[in-house]
Amino acid sequence: MINQEYVIQMSRYNAWQNSQLNGVVQLMGEDDLVAERGAFFGSIFATLNHILWGDTLWMNRWYSAVQAPKGGSAVHKAFTPNIGAWGEARVHLDGQIRTWAQNLSDKDLRGDLEWTSDSLGTTITQPLGLCVVHMFNHQIHHRGQISQMLSAAGMTTPVSDLVFMPEDA
Repeated sequence: MINQEYVIQMSRYNAWQNSQLNGVVQLMGEDDLVAERGAFFGSIFATLNHILWGDTLWMNRWYSAVQAPKGGSAVHKAFTPNIGAWGEARVHLDGQIRTWAQNLSDKDLRGDLEWTSDSLGTTITQPLGLCVVHMFNHQIHHRGQISQMLSAAGMTTPVSDLVFMPEDA
């Protein structure tokens, strides 16, 4: 389904996108970050936290260096207490994602992943490659929501086109 090259490219893209977002959101006031904006998770900050929480959860399922998020799904919108802590946690996790990707083999991406879903209360089995693709798609989906909220707030939105990612990203 996918190979290491894809995962490396997407891990680079993820880090590049989050770095750009971090540069924008660190300039915003807390009131602007937590303002209700009619989005799926309400605010820019809640959406940033949701992505970070989801990435942490997924990475923990296949990379033991990442600790599972504490508090279960109830904390996904408040995973970090403030934008500074979010930025530090995001940079750290993006580094872990890149390290994981660089140390994969194509063989590592085959087979199934089995986990117990707290929210569904059941055990789920899916192809690992599909789960990895889902993690990256999930990030992109919610960063698109953040981009819309930033635009509506009058902020300059980061470049998100994969084809314009710098070589050194």
